[in-house]
Formats: sequence, C-alpha cells, structure tokens
Amino acid sequence: MSWLTVRGFSELNHVVLYGVAAVPGDKSISHRALMLGGLAEGTGRIEGFLPSGDCLATMGCMRQLGVEIEHATAGSATTLIVHGRGLRGLKAPLAPLDCRRSGTTMRLLAGILAGQTFDSVLTGDPQLLRRPMRRITQPLSTMGARIEETDGHGPLVIHGQGKLHGSEHVLTVASAQVKSAILLGGLYADGPVTVQLPGPARDHTERMVAAQVEYPAGGPSPLTYDMCTARLDPARIRRLRPIDRVVPGDISSAAFLVAAALALPGSEVTIVGVGVNETRTGLLDVLVEMGALLTLEDRREQGGEPIADIRLRASAIRPAEIQGDTVVRMIDEFPILAVLATQAEGTTVVRDAAELRVKETDRIAMVAVELSKMGASIEPRPDGFVVKGPTQLTGGEVDSHGDHRLAMALAIAGLVAKGETTVLGAECIPDSFPGFVEALNSLGAELRHGI
Repeated sequence: MSWLTVRGFSELNHVVLYGVAAVPGDKSISHRALMLGGLAEGTGRIEGFLPSGDCLATMGCMRQLGVEIEHATAGSATTLIVHGRGLRGLKAPLAPLDCRRSGTTMRLLAGILAGQTFDSVLTGDPQLLRRPMRRITQPLSTMGARIEETDGHGPLVIHGQGKLHGSEHVLTVASAQVKSAILLGGLYADGPVTVQLPGPARDHTERMVAAQVEYPAGGPSPLTYDMCTARLDPARIRRLRPIDRVVPGDISSAAFLVAAALALPGSEVTIVGVGVNETRTGLLDVLVEMGALLTLEDRREQGGEPIADIRLRASAIRPAEIQGDTVVRMIDEFPILAVLATQAEGTTVVRDAAELRVKETDRIAMVAVELSKMGASIEPRPDGFVVKGPTQLTGGEVDSHGDHRLAMALAIAGLVAKGETTVLGAECIPDSFPGFVEALNSLGAELRHGI
C-alpha cells in the first residue's frame, strides 16, 4: 500500500495555488473511444487518451478481443492508433477479460459482447465484483442476451447470441452506463432500440456513434437522441467509420483543482481545455450558486465535445441544497463537494444521491467516516449527506478505501486542514487522474508519495 502526505497550513505556512494547469483526458470518453474504435472498420486515431488504470483495463480487454492498438509515437501514452475490426470482426478471447476495478469497462463491454457469436467472461478485482450488474444484465436479457451472474454481481459469463432483439427500455435511474450498454447491444439488434431515462445522463456514447455511423444518403440518422431519450435503428447502419477523436480534459478530475483553488485564500488558477458537456457540468452550476468566482472562457468544440478554460479565484462559499437532475450531472464530484461544504458558512444538504452507495465504495458512508476524522461535521443519510460549516479541519491519518475519488478529495481536505495529513491507499489515484500530485505541486501545493 502506498500513501500520500499532504502539507496543510501552519502559523508559518499557508498554501496558495497559482498558475495554469491542464488535466488528463476524459475517462468516460477514453473508454468509449477505444470500444467504438475497435468496432469501426479501418484505422483510427485517438488523441488525449487517458492512460489511467480503468482505461488501460478497457485497452487490455479490446486487445484480447483482437483489436490492435498502438502508440502513435514511441513513449506516447496519450495518442493511440486503433485498427478497428468492424462490428462483426471481434475474436473470441482466450481467457476471461479482466476489467480490473472499472465498472464502465464491464458494463459497456457486456452490451457489445452480448451480440457476438462467441462466449466470453468479464471479471475483475474484488472491489468491482461487489458492484451491482443486474441493472445492465436485466435489460440486455430482455433483448435476448444470455448472461450468467452471481446474485446480481460479476463475474459475468456471456453466451453470445449473434443477434439481439429490438426493444424499448424505460429506466428508473438516469444511468449513462446502463443506457450505453443497451445502445451498444442495439448495434446487434434485429430492430430499433429505444431508451428512456427519468432525467439527463452523459451522452458521450450517442455523440460518438452519431459521428461514426455510416448510413444511406438522404435519410435520417440511425441514432437520434436528446437529454432523456435515445433511439437506435441498426437496420440503417452500414458500418462505423474509423475513430478520429481528440479527448478533452476530464471535468471530474478538474473538480479537485477547482475546489482547492476556491478553498485556499489568495489562490487564482486557470485549468485549460476542460470538457464542459452540459450533462457533466452540474458541479460548476452548483459552485456558481454557492458564490464561487468561476468563469468559463474561450468556449470551443474539440472532437465533437464542448470545451472551455475554467478560471477561478478563492471565494467565500455559501451552503447549498443539491437534489434532482443536478445530482446525475455531478455524480462523481460529491466527495470533493463534501470537502468544500466543510468551508461553507451554513448547512449544505445533498439528496437523491443514493447511487453513491454503489460506487467504488459506499461513498456516502466513507466520505462521512473519513472527513469526520479530520473534524468535519457531516451526517450521512440514506440518499446523501448533510455538512455543517465552516469547520477548521485538522490533519491526521485517513484512508481511501481503494476509491480514487475519495483519495483525491481527502488530499484536498489535507491542503485546507491545519497540519499534515496522510492519505492511505493512494495507489488508486491513477485509476482516473495520473499526474494528480504533479498537477497540484506545479500550482504551489506540497504533496509527497510514500510507499
């Protein structure tokens, strides 16, 4: 196990962040680019790929399925050349596909593999095998998939059916992973597939498929979608064109730098080239409501996704109540929101976020346990938490519980805290943000790895 030592403030030292930073490529987009690149016909290119543990798990699985993936230049981990095999060109894997700790890998690949003509097994680390999978196996089963699971969890044994059935799905949870698994399975269906969600969810899969799909000229696209509905007609698809994608910076990674700069007096930071897809910007909207001095500058489009530079200054933060559709648009950012809420003047309440209990950890419980060790006033609730502030956090020893986002949130809490903080289990941080320590230190923080 490795750890991270974070120097907070003392009478002789106060951490101030200043400068310009960039964050690695978007994790959600990197996963999907590899998968759809492998299903395309021809050779494609991905720039800005995130070489994190989770995305490397997807790369390994795609290689086992026969997709050749190479680095564009020697030593480059972020520009890839993908030699697509076409929708029907994947090969039967010779061993179980190891998804490591990546729920995105397991859930999305399940949709693709359900439509193949061969059998496969999706497995991973014990942490992943505790996460719920019935949310994707049930809708795929209604499409004719044959998937064996264990009490709603992995490993998943998938008996490829060659072709699935068209169907309509009305989801009770606005989950991009469930929606994507269904749509990817729909590429192999014998009729239209429709997915309706109760609220907005990430639309990266739809954007990519719409950009790559080749269909008869003069007719409508085989894929139509809006914030809550997607419809795919596979009969109109000739093929997927080769991937050509520039991956924007990951807003979920940027959130940690954003929170640190807002919470540390005197800080002024710009984070360049961040994806600002409206299905992902819930945290930014909430922070503006909380009084954050935050602006989006130089808005533009990159690889079919909106991006911008985030400019911010340290701010006096007000409390907020977060619920409803906003929750889905910031579902990965609640650990760091909880840290920021400890510095707000008043009570911050989070509701409708029960999904946090089935992430890499039970994030509601673990955020409350670990921040309480540092003196935070935080009360877990079944579907969220309540934080009373402002609180002077105190450094100490805290534990990531193997959750990369909790580890990084605790590191930011350490910067705000008095004294020194040790975050145990820091080896999980590269699952989503390789270079996290270096990015913060370049802005003036003092974090050190330990083994």
